[in-house]
Amino acid sequence: MKYMKEFRGHFSSRPAFTAREADLFLRNRGSSSGYHKLVIHNMLSRKEIYRITKGNYTFHEDVQMVGFGFEPFYYGLEDALSLRNMWEQETNPVVITPHKVRIGLRQFQGRNFIVRRIDRRMFFGYSYIQYGDYYIPVSEAEKTFIDLIYFNVGLSGELITTILSKIDKKVLYGLLKEVPTWLTDRVKKIVNEFK
Repeated sequence: MKYMKEFRGHFSSRPAFTAREADLFLRNRGSSSGYHKLVIHNMLSRKEIYRITKGNYTFHEDVQMVGFGFEPFYYGLEDALSLRNMWEQETNPVVITPHKVRIGLRQFQGRNFIVRRIDRRMFFGYSYIQYGDYYIPVSEAEKTFIDLIYFNVGLSGELITTILSKIDKKVLYGLLKEVPTWLTDRVKKIVNEFK
């Protein structure tokens, strides 16, 4: 197929790409409208690319790339604890996005991942860390703690103690100025219980 070497070179160096990006790329090289659908179909059939969600694809089999199908997003909750070396348990990727998407457990290449939706006002408190050849957005330790309470994730006393020993309380209280009052009260109550 025409343009395939260029197509592979352009998109395989990225964590993910959309059908729209593929269409624009191919049309800028002279292909007909809709040709991208044939290219994507054939590449999916040959397992050269993998579908993350409708209209979002990746060349990579690594489940940690799924978040790029839900941009904007960050990895959070238990996944962030693992990625930031705050605990040693292996977890499923947890994608947090402000988009109105179907939430819950999903699968990618036989591996589970979880999608959670967060209020747009709560979509902050993350930074990029290196993961393989890419930088991925992961919630900061303090925001991870806030999100665990926001999403009402059952936390053991031992885990709370571990997290609180690794976070900066000044940063935590600074972030609490950005969240709803009910959440600020719950976080402060838990912090006070584990002093």
